[in-house]
Amino acid sequence: MADGPASVAVVDVGKTNVRVSAALADGHVVETIGTANAVLPGPPWRHHDLAGLGAFVFETLAALARRHPIERVIAAGHGSGGVLVGDDPDAGGDGAALPMIDYEQPLPAGIAEAYAPLAGDFLDRGSAIMMAATHQARQLLWMERDHPDAVAAARFHLGIPQYWAWRLSGRAVSEASFLGAQSHLWNVPARRFTPIVHTRGWERLMPPFAAAHADLGPVRPELARRFGLPAGMRVHAGVHDSTANAYRYRAAGRGDLMVVSTGTWIVALAGDVPLDRLVEARGMTLNADVDGRPVGGALTMGGREFAAIAGAQPDGAVADPAVAAALIDRGTMALPSFGDNDGQFPGTAGRGRIAGPPPEGPAERLALAVTTMALLTVACLDRLDGARAVVLDGSYLRDPLYARLVAALRPGRETLSNAESYGVAAGAALLAGHAVRTAPVELALERPDPFTHPGLVPYARAWRAAAEASVPPDIARRDRT
Repeated sequence: MADGPASVAVVDVGKTNVRVSAALADGHVVETIGTANAVLPGPPWRHHDLAGLGAFVFETLAALARRHPIERVIAAGHGSGGVLVGDDPDAGGDGAALPMIDYEQPLPAGIAEAYAPLAGDFLDRGSAIMMAATHQARQLLWMERDHPDAVAAARFHLGIPQYWAWRLSGRAVSEASFLGAQSHLWNVPARRFTPIVHTRGWERLMPPFAAAHADLGPVRPELARRFGLPAGMRVHAGVHDSTANAYRYRAAGRGDLMVVSTGTWIVALAGDVPLDRLVEARGMTLNADVDGRPVGGALTMGGREFAAIAGAQPDGAVADPAVAAALIDRGTMALPSFGDNDGQFPGTAGRGRIAGPPPEGPAERLALAVTTMALLTVACLDRLDGARAVVLDGSYLRDPLYARLVAALRPGRETLSNAESYGVAAGAALLAGHAVRTAPVELALERPDPFTHPGLVPYARAWRAAAEASVPPDIARRDRT
């Protein structure tokens, strides 16, 4: 094992990419290696390549351990994936009883109709019933309908982080922050399983709960021998990715901040939000923090909107503020929603459009996309608590204009940013040291210089009005009631 300060390995499973990082105990990420989160076509459905990912994860952990003194490993993952598994993670292959469903594929006939009456109310689910094959409960229902024998023979259903903890340690657990991230399996405020779990008899698939930071024991000896992993490396239970990101602010003594994670999704999370403020139709969610306590959320699939608006861009391209100003002056707007997710504007999925003179060329498309991401972010924040202090982080901060626009759109309110681009890995690494931390960690936050342009606020007001006008009238009426 390499010499130096003790390190934590983090396996961060996103929808698009999987990254394995080495981080110090203070959350500082020192090395990251990534790969695409490949999706295979099936049968029986589009599914993630868990066997291929296993080889990547274990070989990369071993390589990092040769360069860094890794003593612990923890996984984080997006909330829309789970794996049905057998008894033994080393019985061959990836341990899955059925392939892991890709949540972005369309549902087969009959599943949506069968699922809706079983799914409980908003507080049970923690979200609206969302697009495609989102929600682990709906995926389980699909598996059970089409492959009842495989489900009957399965031992556990595990969320993404707990699946990797199981493969590493051999111990299966459930965890509140992950099940509380729109799995539709866990009622966060009541701290109980949802009605569909009881109706379908799925309690037998749910292993005992453990805290996200819980030490599940050492890496399995045979796995360590096979891949050259540190024999004494301890495995932690794992956590929902955006919750891990939020945890690093709590670890720094800034649990008061509303946290915006950006990537495939724009996810805003805030504690102490009254439950009656959460509007199901408006992309709002009821999540759980690492202690299982309720957290309000507002989200939209910004990454898909960005790609649709920006189109192909040169590597490393950033938006030109002057180009953004010109688009604002001529009233060019990208109105929701280009992707399959309604986000903050119900009924708009797949109905996105450009209003005003269309953007010309890659530079204008990029500036319009970044401006739209800022507008969507502020829409999420206003839904949760527009007056609260906010910290922005994630991949959108690679473009300086994004944070400047958000700051300008929130005059008189505290807007901070975190230039550390591996927030999930940093937060998860800090979580692995939760039980032994005795003082807040240091965290370098910046105050973005607001983008000053006289037309911005009127433009934002017009954009919001036009976006609201895109909501079908019948849905708007239901939302108001």
